[in-house]
Amino acid sequence: MRLVRFGPSIVFLMGDVEGIKEGVRATFGVNGVPADEAIRRSSEFETVLFVTPPSDSTVPPEEGFLIRRDAKVVLSEVVNGKLPIEKVEAESTIILLHIPEKVDDALKLIAERFGGEVMGQMKALSVGEAGDTIIGVTKKKLNSPIGPEDIEGAVLVRRYFLDVYRELLIDLPVMLFKLLPEWNELTIKIYDTEKRYEEHIERLMMVIEDLDLGFIVGEGWDWDYPRPFMRVPVYKLKLLTWEKPERVKFLLKGLEYRGYKRLCDIDVFAGGKKIDWVDLGKYRSKFELAKATREELERHLSGDVLKRLREIEERLAPEAG
Repeated sequence: MRLVRFGPSIVFLMGDVEGIKEGVRATFGVNGVPADEAIRRSSEFETVLFVTPPSDSTVPPEEGFLIRRDAKVVLSEVVNGKLPIEKVEAESTIILLHIPEKVDDALKLIAERFGGEVMGQMKALSVGEAGDTIIGVTKKKLNSPIGPEDIEGAVLVRRYFLDVYRELLIDLPVMLFKLLPEWNELTIKIYDTEKRYEEHIERLMMVIEDLDLGFIVGEGWDWDYPRPFMRVPVYKLKLLTWEKPERVKFLLKGLEYRGYKRLCDIDVFAGGKKIDWVDLGKYRSKFELAKATREELERHLSGDVLKRLREIEERLAPEAG
C-alpha cells in the first residue's frame, strides 16, 4: 500500500502568452489541455506549465501543458529555447497522502503536527509560495490518476518540502494508527504442487500493490499440514489491511485459476481462522466463484499490471488460454 507520493511540479511562464505557447508546443510536442485535466493526468515528478501575462499572482488559467519530464529538465529546455519569457514562478511542492477514512481528522492532525493551515487544494495553490509545501489528502489510491476534484482537503505548510517530507515519512505510521486503529492482520499462504513459487509470488505482489490492499509486514517459507502426517511447503505473507478479510480473499481467489486450469492454492487466514470459499457468496461451485472473482479482479487492475499478469500466466498454463 502506498500512502504518500509527490504531485506534479507546477510552473508559471509569464510573458508573451502566444509566443510562449507556440514555443512550448514546438519544444515539447504537446498541446494545451484544460488545467484540471493536465493536473489529473499528471504523475509524480512530471511538470504542468501554465502560461500567463506578467503578474504577481499565480492563478491557474483555463489551459495548461502537461510535460512528462521533471521540472529541472523542462526549465532547462525552456531557457535554452529562448522563449519570450519575462518571469518564471514555481508553485508550492505538492505531497499527496492517501487516507481512506476520517479525512477531516487527518487534516487537523497534519496541520497540528506541521504547523500548517487547512484549506482547499486550489486555494493552497493560489496563496502558497515556491518554498512552501502543500499536503493534499485523498481517498483514492495513489497509483491512479488524481485530479483536483479527488483532493478531499489540503494543508498549507510554510516550510521547505524536503524537511516536511522527511518528517512525514517518520511520523506517518504513528499518525495512521491514531486515525485508524482497527487494522486487519491477515496471513496469506501460497501452495503449488509444481513449485512455481517465483511466478506466484510476483503475481500476488503485483495485485496487492496495484489494488492498494495493504502493507506486507512479513514473508517467508513455512510448512502446512493439509492432512495428518502430510507436510507441504508454502510461502507465507502477513498483510496489514483496511479491507475486510473476505474482500481480500475474494480478489486473490481470482489468481488461483486460469480458465478451468488451477494454477495454485491461495489461502487467507484472519485471526488464525481460514476463510473458506463458501463464505464469499452463493456460488454453486469453485469454478463459478473463480470466474466471478477473476472478472472482478481484472476490472480493478491497471492495464500494465493486467498485461504482465497475463504474460506470466501464459507461461504457467499456455493450454488454458
